[in-house]
Amino acid sequence: MKAFPNYNYQEVNIQSLYETEKQWLGIQEAGKIITPNEYWAIHSNRFLDVLTGFFYLSWVPVPLGFAAFLFFKNRKWFLEFSLTFLFVNILGFIIYYVYPAAPPWYVQQYGFDFIAGTPGNTAGLHRFDAYFGVSVFKSLYEKSSNVFAAMPSLHSAYPLIVLYFGWRFRFTWINLFFATIMLGIWFSAVYTSHHYVLDVLAGITCAAIGIV
Repeated sequence: MKAFPNYNYQEVNIQSLYETEKQWLGIQEAGKIITPNEYWAIHSNRFLDVLTGFFYLSWVPVPLGFAAFLFFKNRKWFLEFSLTFLFVNILGFIIYYVYPAAPPWYVQQYGFDFIAGTPGNTAGLHRFDAYFGVSVFKSLYEKSSNVFAAMPSLHSAYPLIVLYFGWRFRFTWINLFFATIMLGIWFSAVYTSHHYVLDVLAGITCAAIGIV
């Protein structure tokens, strides 16, 4: 997306997405309606900062680890798992170009004005880096190819695919782990202001379409 930015082809949705989130899912706080992201930005705490950071770090290792397991245990399911991931990624990228969308942290930092070439941002994950004195998320998000690709949240799609195939493989206790990771990533995406709840729901929908 760095070579062909999606904002060159469609107008970036900034205020419209923010207002829709607030209208549908807004929370009363101090006499006004705010988004869930804004609520958690006000009510963040050290425990959730650390917990959500670890959840967000798991979004790649867990699917990769499960893919490696399937590769050695059941090549047919490994192929199906891989094709599902591929399809969901393609679907997600199509939506990125059809509906470019700014993440919540962008509104918090820049308002509703569009600024092309905006660099990546750790958003709420900077608190994880600060607590441990590391730059894990800083190094990851500095390399972000395009910040206007918040909808859908593929972070939210991947763990649902893993859980579905874990269910098909008839795992028991490990599926509780997968479900915890899934719910944790969904919450973390909103808590850290990387995604709106609507982005998460769009990611879940993409995963469901890929599974079907």
